[in-house]
Amino acid sequence: MLGKLFGNKEKTHSLKIDGVDKSISISSKETLLQAALKEGVKFPHSCRVGGCAMCKCRLVSGKVKELTEKSYILSAEELQTGYILACQSLPRSDVQVEVDFSRADIPEHDLVTTPGKIIAQNPLTHDISEIVIETDKDIEFTAGQFAEITVPGDITDARSYSFGSAPGRYKNEIHFFVRAVPGGAMSNWILGDQAVGTKVELQGPFGDFYLRSSDKPMLCVAGGSGLAPVLAVLEDAANQGVNRPVSFLFGARTEQDLYCLDQIKEIKARWKGEFEFVPVLSDEPEDSAWTGARGFVTAHFEKYCTAETQLYMCGPPPMIDAAIAEAHKYKLEDKDIFFDKFLDKSDLEKPKQNEPAQTA
Repeated sequence: MLGKLFGNKEKTHSLKIDGVDKSISISSKETLLQAALKEGVKFPHSCRVGGCAMCKCRLVSGKVKELTEKSYILSAEELQTGYILACQSLPRSDVQVEVDFSRADIPEHDLVTTPGKIIAQNPLTHDISEIVIETDKDIEFTAGQFAEITVPGDITDARSYSFGSAPGRYKNEIHFFVRAVPGGAMSNWILGDQAVGTKVELQGPFGDFYLRSSDKPMLCVAGGSGLAPVLAVLEDAANQGVNRPVSFLFGARTEQDLYCLDQIKEIKARWKGEFEFVPVLSDEPEDSAWTGARGFVTAHFEKYCTAETQLYMCGPPPMIDAAIAEAHKYKLEDKDIFFDKFLDKSDLEKPKQNEPAQTA
């Protein structure tokens, strides 16, 4: 979920996408997917980390450097015919790709780049804070989407953060939930004493995590700062009068890691249909006063997940991967599973070693 990546000497190439009229200028430090999305191309994608194959495309011509192994996610036939993952491919020359746009499912909004200023930092837990940024321009978005943030002159590699409130709640003001990542340059800076009052730059919206139109029961799962987009989706749905049954599992380590409980309670009070909220603690001491659910959120899928459910999830990759596998046990199909994996920069800085560039 990050911006420009890797490389020593930055070069500029052209990216040609079959079906898109214009040629896109792309830096050797950004992936094909990043360049396409920044130009407003509705490129099919989901996880952005090489774990779902939604952004697969066929390399027609040119060379790319692939950041992660793709053989486990693409079929043998796709590998033989030159398919690559756009989110994991850096250009090493001018590149042309072929994309199946019928798989694209991204809300229509203008891509906005705007200066902003951090005006507030509100602690939520010991390692998560709400960050409020006042922007020069308003960014229209769909609940569940995210923006990319840079700090001009300081942190130029963009970091992605999901909008933490429903659209329209604030004017020229954006709220994010930021978790302190050990060694994380952006998260530790933005949560530090010097951040409030500092100017930043935002670009968005991005992402295809949002509430789909359906009458199916919703199973929502969040972990850590992954609560932000799920909360935004539920708040917006409550504003719209959605009456679908909802089961909301919020996974945390201990009771001290739960947050925004009053806001969740308020959404539940306004919900037109059934709404069950279940906080699940994985590391709460056995001798504590906690009487709620324990373990991992997947241990509670038996009660809430069926083949007729729509599953919405945001959080760390291990939780998402385990939840998808668990959902498959209950015959839930991938077409009804929607997620956004929350990763830090270290998750993406794992390029393949001693691998030649992919050539069409």
